[in-house]
Amino acid sequence: MAEPVKPPDPPKGPAPDPGKPVHSQQPGNPPSPLPASDKQGVVNVPASPPAAPAATATKPPPPAKKKLPSPSEMKEKIKEGQIWKSVFRHKLDETPRNRSLAVLSNVFLHLHPAKINRDAVRYNFTWGMGGITFYLFVVLTITGVLLMFYFHPSKGQAFRDIMYLQHDVPFGNFMRNMHRWAAHAMVITVWLHMFRVFLTGSYKPPREFNWNIGVLLLLFTLLLSFTGYLLPDDQLGFWAVTVGTNMARATPLLGHEGPFGQQLGFTAFNDVRFALLGGSIVDANALLRAYIWHCIAIPIIASVLMIVHFWRIRKDGAISGPAPVMIEQDVSGPVKTR
Repeated sequence: MAEPVKPPDPPKGPAPDPGKPVHSQQPGNPPSPLPASDKQGVVNVPASPPAAPAATATKPPPPAKKKLPSPSEMKEKIKEGQIWKSVFRHKLDETPRNRSLAVLSNVFLHLHPAKINRDAVRYNFTWGMGGITFYLFVVLTITGVLLMFYFHPSKGQAFRDIMYLQHDVPFGNFMRNMHRWAAHAMVITVWLHMFRVFLTGSYKPPREFNWNIGVLLLLFTLLLSFTGYLLPDDQLGFWAVTVGTNMARATPLLGHEGPFGQQLGFTAFNDVRFALLGGSIVDANALLRAYIWHCIAIPIIASVLMIVHFWRIRKDGAISGPAPVMIEQDVSGPVKTR
């Protein structure tokens, strides 16, 4: 028969108080603070913090892509820059005053008035001949400067330079033909521009002064074309200048064969023909003078006249358009009432 198990001996020391909570204490450690308890005596044990997850090798997040600014943001950023503020001194607000100030205070924009007649810029009214003429003048200036690099205004060398341009210089023939055809086209567009101005009555006050400036520009355009004929020093240029200068000696008051020429003391050696040719025949002096007139003197004079012409267009109220629309009451007068 098995022996009965002996119960463990009770702990030594004073008996625990049944009203106090019991807590364990390891030997050698200080007593831990007692947890708080509620009114019923239930012990509130604080929850232990969660265990730290194991360290794992994680990839750094990819760098965020830089967002491109929208067109409106780019526009605002440009307007806030110093370059924009140096050109446009006033804000382009949608108010009549600021819009006028932005135009009048800018060297590029003030060439046009702040407000223009809507009908004055229609192509079926202006034909665009004035702008096309100025564009052709710019083409002639650029191509003419390029041609000057390969041309010598001397007898015997001038024609050789033209042949060298046509056959040896890359795009030389194309450049010369562009200059020649632009010159022909400029003469045509100037005539058409004058014809349009006459038909629309744009020469009338207050634009009569600008009409005279346009007549002078027409004259210098013809002189540019005439002096350019002699520069290739070929047979066409020789006889064209010969015929033209023979006509010049019959100019009234300036030619020795013209009216009042001999009375004023002009002879074949001091009249306008002699001044154009630098002598009495078409030779090396005539070629040199035609070169100077064609490349230096006449372009400078024409440029100054064009500046005055554009300025007068601006001051005279922009392009002269058709008469504004008027109601019948304004045309026939005020309506009489009883």
